[in-house]
Amino acid sequence: MSQTVTLRLEDSVYQKFKGLATHDNRPLSNYIQTAALRFVEEHEVVDEFEMAEIKGNASLNRSLKSGLRDAKAKRGRFA
Repeated sequence: MSQTVTLRLEDSVYQKFKGLATHDNRPLSNYIQTAALRFVEEHEVVDEFEMAEIKGNASLNRSLKSGLRDAKAKRGRFA
């Protein structure tokens, strides 16, 4: 089921999105939804090459494991 969201945009941002949506022959809401989803997918998902680099970085893995232990033990401050 679709949900309605109210979004306040500055006029210059609105005009930019509106122009791009018109150029793609799509409704403005669809253009904004697609742009938001693409951003999330590109920034929230690690591709296989990046994951291999992370797994191969011993120093980073030690630091992550230490941070996980601290978090489980509720040590430190988390912002």
